[in-house]
Amino acid sequence: MRCRSCTPVPEEVRRAAGLLERRHAIAILWASTSGAVRFNEFRQSVTGVPPKTLSERLRELEQAGVLERRVVDASPPYAEYRLTARGRRLASVVQALQSL
Repeated sequence: MRCRSCTPVPEEVRRAAGLLERRHAIAILWASTSGAVRFNEFRQSVTGVPPKTLSERLRELEQAGVLERRVVDASPPYAEYRLTARGRRLASVVQALQSL
């Protein structure tokens, strides 16, 4: 029997799925759940990702409003990434994958 009253997939779900299907995006979100993370900490946590790819994914997640990049005024200055409210909601979905 065919489903004649199927509900279309909401645009928000499509965008989230498109973002998460990018290679290493789920691993980056997972690594972000512990708090502020620096670039080299991501490299240690998400092994095997070329630095250029990691940088691109961080930028994409930042543009999507999932991660927030903050430059810390120290000597030398450094950047750290934190989950936004949107990112925390998405990270809870990623954390649910652990129990599968």
